[in-house]
Amino acid sequence: MQGKVWKFGNNIDTDLIIPARYLNTSDPAELAKHCMEDADPTWAKKMSKGDFIVGGENFGCGSSREHAPIAIKEVGVSAVIAKSFARIFYRNAINIGLPILESFDAAEEIKKGDEIEVDLSSGVIKDITTGKTYKAHPFPEFMQKLIDAGGLIEHIKKNR
Repeated sequence: MQGKVWKFGNNIDTDLIIPARYLNTSDPAELAKHCMEDADPTWAKKMSKGDFIVGGENFGCGSSREHAPIAIKEVGVSAVIAKSFARIFYRNAINIGLPILESFDAAEEIKKGDEIEVDLSSGVIKDITTGKTYKAHPFPEFMQKLIDAGGLIEHIKKNR
């Protein structure tokens, strides 16, 4: 995967990812239109399919709503890289097939606008802009299968 970085800080909560005023729908396309709207009202229109979000500590904290990772995935984000993730957000992201990687150094050093390349199976993150390489915890094989299938439900459907 390769794309441009959009950088967000620490404690990005689920209400910032998808504001509660849009939770009257579960339509992924509608949620995507409002992803990160309160951080940057035009972000969903500016980002390109395949781009990455890089966050700080405790990304996805707050409520346990699945709408947050659904909005991120549907807007076209390839993966989220952060110093750490809130536990429920981490599980929800894997369940819906949104790749997320923990790497303190990558999250600290990669800048907004950098072009990066990510290999989920090895956990290698390469900042093409700077030439630096970072290591994240790679997904275990069973989690990689969930991501590749598009999430837990799709994985179950394919393996019946």
